[in-house]
Amino acid sequence: MDHFPKNQWYVIALTEEIAHRPLARTVCDENIVCYRLPDGTPVALADRCSHRRYPLSLGQLDGATLICGYHGFSYDCTGTCIAVQGQSRIPAQADVPSYQLVEQGMWTWVWIGDEDPAGKKPPLTPWLEGKDGWMAISAMAPIDCRHSLLVDNLLDLSHETFLHGGYIGTPEVSTTPITTTVDRENSIVRVDKHMEAVECPPFYERTTGLTSPIDRWQDIEFFAPGFYLLHVRIAPAGSAPRADGRDDGAFHVKVLYGLTPSTADRTYDFWAVCRDFALDDTEIDTYLDAMQREIVVQDVDALNILEQRIQNDPNPFEVVLGIDRGALTARRVIQALCGGYTDRPLANDEIEEPAMVKK
Repeated sequence: MDHFPKNQWYVIALTEEIAHRPLARTVCDENIVCYRLPDGTPVALADRCSHRRYPLSLGQLDGATLICGYHGFSYDCTGTCIAVQGQSRIPAQADVPSYQLVEQGMWTWVWIGDEDPAGKKPPLTPWLEGKDGWMAISAMAPIDCRHSLLVDNLLDLSHETFLHGGYIGTPEVSTTPITTTVDRENSIVRVDKHMEAVECPPFYERTTGLTSPIDRWQDIEFFAPGFYLLHVRIAPAGSAPRADGRDDGAFHVKVLYGLTPSTADRTYDFWAVCRDFALDDTEIDTYLDAMQREIVVQDVDALNILEQRIQNDPNPFEVVLGIDRGALTARRVIQALCGGYTDRPLANDEIEEPAMVKK
C-alpha cells in the first residue's frame, strides 16, 4: 500500500514558500531543492551535488546560479553544471536532474517520475487563485505517518464526530450513510454524504450565521494518489438547490488537501479552505484559519499515534465496517497505480458493504 505511484503530480510547496533561496523537500523519497530565478520563474532540481552528493539546498544562489555549499559546483536552472572549482573542464556527468513545476494559485506541483507528463496537468484548483468569488486560506503540516493513513483519514469523515467534536463534528456525521463510486479510468473515488435537518457545528455556525437545523452535504472527490477535494454545502434545513442548478440560498466551502508522500513514514499535508461568502470579512479569515489549524493538529496527532502503533505491530488485526468503503476503494485505486490488482479492476458494482465477522 505504501509504495509510491510515480509519474504523478504532487504538491511540493505553498507557492509563497518558493523564493530566491533554496527550499528542501523530499517527495516520494526523492530529495528536491526548489527556488526562484531573479525573474520569478520557479525551479526544481535534485537536491544533491554530483560531486559528493552534498545537499544543494545548503548552498546559495548567485543570480540564476545555484552554488553547492561544499565544493562550489555551480548549476543553472536546468541542472546543467556550468562551473567547477580548480579546473576549466567540466566532467561529462556533472549535471543533476531537474523536475517540472506547475504553479496553481497558492500551491505549486511537481512531476515525479521518469515519464514525460505529455499533456497531463495537475487537478484544477481555481478556488486557490483568489478570483471568481472565492476566498482561500492555506498551509502545510508535516505528519510522521505513511501516506495511506492520511488517505484513510480523509476518505472516512465519520471520525469528525469524535476527533473534531466542538469544531466540525456532530453525531450525524458518523451515523449518516455514504454513497461510494469510482471512476477507474481517471482514478477518482467519490464519497457522498447528505445530512438533512441536522445540528450546525460551531465551525459553520460562526462563519455562516446559521443555527440548527441545517442541511449539510459532504461530497468528496479523491483524485488518486495525491489530491482531495471536499465540496461542502451548508443551507437552512429544507433548502434544496433550484431546478436550474442555482444554489444561492446556500453557503459553499471547498476543503482541499494535497497528500504528498515524502518517505515511507512521513507525509506532507497541504490544506486549504475556500469559501464563497463573507469574502471581505477578515475576522472570518482569522477564525477559519485558527479553527482549521486546530483540526489539522488533531488529525496530525492521531495519525502520528497510529503510525507508531503500526511500527510496533506491523500486522495488526483490524475490523472493517461499511464506513470504510471510501478508504478501501481509494486503497485499491492507488494499488492499481502502483501496478497491483490490474487483473481485477474495481467497478462501481463491486463496492459493497464489507463483511463483518464478530469473534
